Amino acid sequence: MVKVDASWPQPLPNNWVLGQVCGTALGAHDHLWILQRASTSTTPAPPVIEFDAQGKVVRAWGGPGPGYDWPTHEHGLFVDYKGNVWISGVGGEGFGRILKFTADGKFLLQMGQPLKPGEKASNNSTNLGRQPADLFVDPHANELYVADGDGGARRLIVYDADTGAFRRMWGAYGRKPVEGPAAKYDPQAPPSTSFSSGVHCVTMAHDGLVYVCDRNADRIQIFHRDGTFVKEAFVATKTVVDGSVFDIDFTPDQKYLYVADGTNDKVWILRTDSMRVVGSFGESGHMAGQFRNVHSVTVDSKGNVYTGEVEGRRVQKFVR
Repeated sequence: MVKVDASWPQPLPNNWVLGQVCGTALGAHDHLWILQRASTSTTPAPPVIEFDAQGKVVRAWGGPGPGYDWPTHEHGLFVDYKGNVWISGVGGEGFGRILKFTADGKFLLQMGQPLKPGEKASNNSTNLGRQPADLFVDPHANELYVADGDGGARRLIVYDADTGAFRRMWGAYGRKPVEGPAAKYDPQAPPSTSFSSGVHCVTMAHDGLVYVCDRNADRIQIFHRDGTFVKEAFVATKTVVDGSVFDIDFTPDQKYLYVADGTNDKVWILRTDSMRVVGSFGESGHMAGQFRNVHSVTVDSKGNVYTGEVEGRRVQKFVR
């Protein structure tokens, strides 16, 4: 079980106030990185903040700059094996953007282009959708996996992590992505053969299996790197509104999986082998240990759990 550490993080410098915390990621030395929407704060901190293990701010940066188009609505965050920081969200033209920076905030790469005049959005385009939700870089193949589906596209798409060149994509069950809007989710009906409108997270286990959050369908789908479908699992409670699988991360031994559920304001605990729910923590509220729209979850090497909240506009640490 876990217990909230109400003293973490330490007070922010410069009277900064966090806005909506949409992304969390683990960097070197068990440092936690967060992505927050500065536009939603009255005394905004920089969008990207790195905390050390004690909760002290190490560095902070981000926002518009020369040579790149900062997202107008930030969403996903990932720190790769080289220490580079990846950010996703809606670009300035209303189309999806992914940006890659060094840990110090030096711009490296921009991905995503606006639609051309008369061009219609396609779920099979090699370009990014309207809002790519989450990212993961596979260190073995140096490939970027993108959960491309928080508004518009509904697929998992893979690129070269250095050049941004397209590699492959797939939809639910490893099939070709389906065009058009997602069907209305019915928790009493058989599982949909296509992803919902909330393909919301992606991560990879040590064995190379790719885990994808199909948020608005209340499920996790698991694939091989080439998109071959392995299995799926549903969380403990099904809901028609917003779904329940917002983000996931593993315990250090990968025996358990934490699932951030921003609809029910819980973090579910699943056994990775059976994908069965064995526990949970959290409830709706503003007190320490409670959640308001928990949007992301990250686990460090010691098993401590970090959560980011959109409505709650904070990051919390839970100690094993």
